[in-house]
Amino acid sequence: LEASGCPELVQHMTNKYVGFGMGLEFKESVYSLTEKNESRRFEAGMIFNVSVSLSGLKMDPSEKGAAEQPAEYAMQVSDTVLVREAAANGAEEDAQPAELLTEVPKQWKDISYILNDDEDEEMEDKENAGGSKKQKTKQVKFENEALPSKRSSAMRATAEERQEQENSEALRREKQEELTRKVNEETLRYLTQSKHADDNDKTKEVKDPVAYKSPQEVPHSSKDGLIKVDQRAETVVLPIYGVSVPFHISVIKNVNNSNESDASFVRIILHSPSAMNALRDSVLVQRHIHNAFLKEISFRCTDVRHANRIVQEIKTMRRLVQQRESERLERATLVAQEKLVPARGRVPTLNDVWIRPTLGGRGKKMTGQLQAHTNGFRYHSPKGERLDVMYGNIKHAFFQPAEKEMICLIHFHLYNDIMVGKKKSKEVQFYTEVMEVVQTLDAGRRNSYDPDEIEDEQRERERRNRTNNEYNNYVKKVQELWEKDHRELNLEFDIPFRELGFPGVPHKSTSFLIPTVYCLVDLIETPFFVLTLSEVAVVNLERVGFGLKNFDMVFVFKDFDREPHRVDAIPSTNVEQVKEWLTSMNLKYYENKMNLVWKPILKTIKEDPEGFIADGGWEFLNMEASADEEEEEESEEFEPEESESEEEESEDDESDFEEDDEDDDDDFDEEEDSEEGKTWEELEAEARRDDRRKGRGEDSDDEGGRRGGKRRRR
Repeated sequence: LEASGCPELVQHMTNKYVGFGMGLEFKESVYSLTEKNESRRFEAGMIFNVSVSLSGLKMDPSEKGAAEQPAEYAMQVSDTVLVREAAANGAEEDAQPAELLTEVPKQWKDISYILNDDEDEEMEDKENAGGSKKQKTKQVKFENEALPSKRSSAMRATAEERQEQENSEALRREKQEELTRKVNEETLRYLTQSKHADDNDKTKEVKDPVAYKSPQEVPHSSKDGLIKVDQRAETVVLPIYGVSVPFHISVIKNVNNSNESDASFVRIILHSPSAMNALRDSVLVQRHIHNAFLKEISFRCTDVRHANRIVQEIKTMRRLVQQRESERLERATLVAQEKLVPARGRVPTLNDVWIRPTLGGRGKKMTGQLQAHTNGFRYHSPKGERLDVMYGNIKHAFFQPAEKEMICLIHFHLYNDIMVGKKKSKEVQFYTEVMEVVQTLDAGRRNSYDPDEIEDEQRERERRNRTNNEYNNYVKKVQELWEKDHRELNLEFDIPFRELGFPGVPHKSTSFLIPTVYCLVDLIETPFFVLTLSEVAVVNLERVGFGLKNFDMVFVFKDFDREPHRVDAIPSTNVEQVKEWLTSMNLKYYENKMNLVWKPILKTIKEDPEGFIADGGWEFLNMEASADEEEEEESEEFEPEESESEEEESEDDESDFEEDDEDDDDDFDEEEDSEEGKTWEELEAEARRDDRRKGRGEDSDDEGGRRGGKRRRR
């Protein structure tokens, strides 16, 4: 640059090297054109890529169109050259310059183009305004300029789209950086407040079962040798050594019988300590772990019919007792609900609705009515089934009209569980089917213009619109009731945004997840999925960047005692959509290329919250930042001279080669010393002379060739 009269450009050079050699590889690192690589010599026939990169160049304001161009710009100029014989030998006086292999136009007008060029359109307008005398000229110009005009329009649209994506990505990154500090502060505040909180274990003590309070209550009869089942006391009386011994049904684990030729064997297995896993033992077994246990007992019964009846009665009683106890335990954890206050006069009513989960019971399932009273909803069916949902227990209320689904629904996500039938649930849904499942029995193909087919479609469309309007009117009436009498509850119906939805696996099957204002829901497939976004601390996108078709999304809650929820198998085509949605909901997200095990991670965070925040908080999930740091460390670590490392490698290779030669050819050490620096032809001629001197002559040429071949191999 200094020799060409441009010394001011030296300070704008960006690279430490000005090119590289090209050989077997496109870029031969051993022939890098740097200041440190002085051990390599140029030889004839070598090809180099000479490149000069300049940055921070200033635009001359006096040039034409400089106001429309950026103030600074960068430039890179590269050529491919061939080293000639004279230049390689160092004959600088007579040496010809290296041959330039990239002889292409390099004028600015030949290599530049403008994306936002509107001159083509102006030229077309001028041509269209011309007279009829230049019709042919206009036609030729139109044909020649039509293709560039279309190309410029497509390039302009692509550039605008790319610019829009870059702007949205920059805004998203800026907002995510702001959320980083916020989420770390919230995490520290929550962990500090809950660190010394009491767990408030509400588990009630389980009492030992009592079959009979006194021996006099044990039933005795003349048939003490038989197994008896006492339904009233929920006890099985077993004959042991002629004595009737009662066993409560809760201590019996299983019972079975096997029939042989003339008898039946009844085997009763009792609860006992497990030798493999003590955690699987029941509470009663763990309480009396130091006592002696009876593991099982078998009886031989000659009356096969009596044995079968006894086994069936024991199994039936055991199943009923287990159902009753499980229901009692579920009801024990329920929060007491207020009583429903019936409203006077006309109340908002929704007819012909189904309920999920079902209320159970026997008989045919029937639709019921949903009424909005003073302080809650009441659902009742013609069979007498009834369910109350209090307004104060509703956490989220959803209304999803039937657009691409077969049902129109109202869904309530509750704070506390309620008993729906015989099971407790936080999700209650009322829905109406807008389409009937019809199976065509005739085998013939129906025409798309069949009047009956068109009439059926019209009927289904009318039914869908009518059902949606009924639900919409009901929701409006309930919303007015809430705003009038229950404003402090801040209740409102949330409608899912279907256009923002994406498929995923929140439980075990693929569902279509739809975001709402406050939640991410799936209200069609069971079990229902309702995730409150305000309870989420961070979101981690896993298996992103491997070129896979799917990725996973993990929601880490602010309550670290709550297990993170994973949504699997989201299509990779929706990753940008998911990022935009998370950013719009003020949720901090991170990307990872692998799945993480969250249980030990959360345990470590809870043990030392201050240390977690001091180490950067959730930034340990930021794999992009860690990757950049590793690259910088590697570049700094391997920056020392390439030539020295290459020389050391070559010296190591030569030393290894010499050691191998010494080990394999110890007998030829003297010949190697004398033959150092000789060519292959000289070695072969010398071998022939030695053969003639020893009298072997031409008959030993084959042997000499073998020796020469051995030397060549050496």
